[in-house]
Amino acid sequence: MEKKLNMELQVFAEANTQTTGGLSAEMKTYYGMELLENAKPQLVHNQFAATKGLPVGGGKTVEWRKFGAFDKALTPLTEGVTPDGSGISVSYITKELAQYGDYTTVSDMLDLTAIDDVVLEITDRHGANMGLTLDTVTRNEIQQGNQVIYAPKIGTDGTKTEVTSRAELDSSCKMTSELVAKAATQLKKMNAPTFDGKYVCIIHPSVAFDLRQDEAWIAAHQYAAATELFSGEIGELHGVRFVETTEAKIYRGTDLAKDSHTLLVNGAVMDDTEVTFDGGTVAAGALAGRYVKVGSTRAKVVSNTAGKMVLDTKVTVSDNAVIQPAEGGKDGCAVYGCLFIGKGAYGVVDLSEGTEVIVKPRGSSGTADPLDQRSSVGWKGVHAAAILYDEYMVRVECGSSYSGEDKAN
Repeated sequence: MEKKLNMELQVFAEANTQTTGGLSAEMKTYYGMELLENAKPQLVHNQFAATKGLPVGGGKTVEWRKFGAFDKALTPLTEGVTPDGSGISVSYITKELAQYGDYTTVSDMLDLTAIDDVVLEITDRHGANMGLTLDTVTRNEIQQGNQVIYAPKIGTDGTKTEVTSRAELDSSCKMTSELVAKAATQLKKMNAPTFDGKYVCIIHPSVAFDLRQDEAWIAAHQYAAATELFSGEIGELHGVRFVETTEAKIYRGTDLAKDSHTLLVNGAVMDDTEVTFDGGTVAAGALAGRYVKVGSTRAKVVSNTAGKMVLDTKVTVSDNAVIQPAEGGKDGCAVYGCLFIGKGAYGVVDLSEGTEVIVKPRGSSGTADPLDQRSSVGWKGVHAAAILYDEYMVRVECGSSYSGEDKAN
């Protein structure tokens, strides 16, 4: 059995680790297809992007071409006279490519007689990891659009109170049918192209829970026979098709300390930017750039030591006042960035061109692994995403019934 196993490994094991990981071309293609197949379900945001091939010999940047609109040709033509044509404005959006990747080392004690199965299973998991990683890169980029609608607060009696910033949002600021119609109307007014006559919205399950209570909601199974569904599609409302994913953006401050979500003011502060604190273990510089709420004041941390922070705003606060994360909504609750999208709003690079699965069998590492105890499976990929037409995308920021428990992502 041992001799047979060694022969099987040698089918795709080469000592030279500078090649494609010791895999034959056929095996490399097989594992590469497996990687992409398992990545696809995770690429929720990428599925609505305009894809761009990697530039051949074009360096580390990718470029999207953006055409301006033509003016209406309202001047009647004169018989026999060729009119002046219209010029076209062309602009270019460039983005620097970045490489991402991960790998897993497998010991020789892990089921040697089934090494192909082990490689395949780990490749499956890395495929999902790759999809989540690269889709998150896309999500974080397109969440930076400038078209934002804040959900109003809805009182117990139905009274609405307008909200003008993320910091004011709370769990009463739910996604509603009216907000959906408002976002869709804004896209229509900007002449945003549709996906076969419909716009798309990417939402978190917590937001979907609230929206499903609306009487006008149409579940996806009611029209699935006539329409090819998007990955994750759950329903439609006001001409918008909704796609649900746990990877939809949640804004909420992460823990301020290694061992505590909040901190405490250590000594009263009177109209000053320096605040001494305790109540948790904080590394120097760990809070720089973050937003905190000190007492009733929201401020940005300029710098910090293990026991003191410098803010960009002066505060007056009593001893033992609570310092909370303030990246989310009111009192640190979760806020959801729901993206309403028109066709062509943003672009990504074609993942089929820039990703690679790398399998290093035992025996491929030379003197670095003298007893042939380790093999490895990993992936790497080049990716970039960019907003192409900001006006073709609207972000509705809202709370939900679960704003008190959902974590930032």
